[in-house]
Amino acid sequence: MTTAYVRSVDRITPHMVRLVLGGPGLTGFAADEYTDHYIKLQFPVEGVTYPEPFDLERIRSELPRDQWPRTRTYTVRRWDGQRRELTIDVVHHGDEGLGGPWAARLQPGDEVRFAGPGGGYAPDPAADWHLLAGDESALPAIAASLERLPAAARAYAFIEVSGPEEEQKLETSADVAVTWLHRGDARVGEALVRAVSELDFPPGRVQLFVHGEAGFVKQLRRLLYVERGVPRQGQSLSGYWRVGHDEDGWQATKRDWNSAMEREQDGSAS
Repeated sequence: MTTAYVRSVDRITPHMVRLVLGGPGLTGFAADEYTDHYIKLQFPVEGVTYPEPFDLERIRSELPRDQWPRTRTYTVRRWDGQRRELTIDVVHHGDEGLGGPWAARLQPGDEVRFAGPGGGYAPDPAADWHLLAGDESALPAIAASLERLPAAARAYAFIEVSGPEEEQKLETSADVAVTWLHRGDARVGEALVRAVSELDFPPGRVQLFVHGEAGFVKQLRRLLYVERGVPRQGQSLSGYWRVGHDEDGWQATKRDWNSAMEREQDGSAS
């Protein structure tokens, strides 16, 4: 478990809060291998005192489940090993949810505890082209991936956000066509699925990064694997969250949901 301290809090769009964390606890931390590195933030339950040093295994063995810290997963937007600074972006929709209101209340010097990093995707320089698609939850990883792409790489990035005010400036040296999709009042992922469906695929081997709300990821998985025949090896597709579920509920059912989806789509492909 890592303990860090807030160095800065910035509202980079109306619904995105950027946190920069630092401190001696980040000595030995590393998040350089993947562009979808993530950490699991620990949110204390109000009124509960935890043992020091903070030990999650001990907490779970000694305290009832309703007193365990809540966990929320966030992508590493940037890691600066020389400065020992970790940047994460948190979606904030007013008082809704756990992570957003927490991030909006933070002040420099506040303590943050997290586990990680995990991760598993980075752009493959040997791919002929790249397709990246996601909603706000996938935006930090997409942005980090575009920064990692070599200058000779070709990519298409489709990013769905609530409206034009949520667009961010993205940096890349590659040949990238970025398409911002504005959701408005439509169902999350609807515009994203339509845009990817209409893409005229270039020749060659594509590497996929498709993440966000589980419903549209399921639709795109079928489109890409079953209808377009993209080979599954080396691809990264996953539901980061699901409408109607908090992270605790989604993580508890995610494995079964993914297994059912694979069985359904494997049957469609046969």
